[in-house]
Amino acid sequence: MALLAFVLCIAASYLLGAIPFGLIIVKISTGKDVRGVGSGRTGGTNAMRAAGVWAGVLTAVLDVLKGAATFFVVNFARSFVSIPDSNTAWLQVLCGLAAIIGHNYSIFLIHRNDAGKLRLTGGAGGATCLGGAIAIWPPIIWFIIGLAVLVYIVVGFASVTTMSIAFIATCVFIYRAAMGYSSWIYVAYGVMAELLLIWALRPNIKRLIEGKERSVGIRSYLQRRKAGKRPDFYNGDDLD
Repeated sequence: MALLAFVLCIAASYLLGAIPFGLIIVKISTGKDVRGVGSGRTGGTNAMRAAGVWAGVLTAVLDVLKGAATFFVVNFARSFVSIPDSNTAWLQVLCGLAAIIGHNYSIFLIHRNDAGKLRLTGGAGGATCLGGAIAIWPPIIWFIIGLAVLVYIVVGFASVTTMSIAFIATCVFIYRAAMGYSSWIYVAYGVMAELLLIWALRPNIKRLIEGKERSVGIRSYLQRRKAGKRPDFYNGDDLD
């Protein structure tokens, strides 16, 4: 019975993460398909490009909530099935990861590419990764948002900011585990989420290595200001 509960929770978390809020919001507000705009991803940054700031903010908030809602998925299962605390920790980790996978590779966005192969598309996973971390320990939102904004402003690469979300979560969970506040199991969430984000951002990482990644931080602002151009906060690469 417990195994069935695990499987159902993970499946439900994947389907929850797979809801393409960016696609829905942009379609309703502008009639556009967000997959044909900018990076083609369905997260908040690309939704903002396609339909404006509020569409991007709403998409980002809902994508965070997809990950955070895995807390309720797990606790709903626990109300029917007796699950030991250590197994509950693993279930929460797996459900959070499943939500990220659903966001990045949504079954609702399955299509054939130019080669005729089936593909699943979605976002980059940053916002949903934040939500999964919140499901584990809600106060982490303040650490991640504060430090990620700092990375975004100072480093100036949205892809690096996205990857920093899982890195910050990992550091926080390591500290809490070392201090005896929570289980070391939760560290696995941060590590595995980081790997998922890195995998999703492979094209961005390649551009970073080649020096072609678009900067949107202080450096970009100062460069554009010096050149007499309007600061551009919309055309960086995706945070989510």
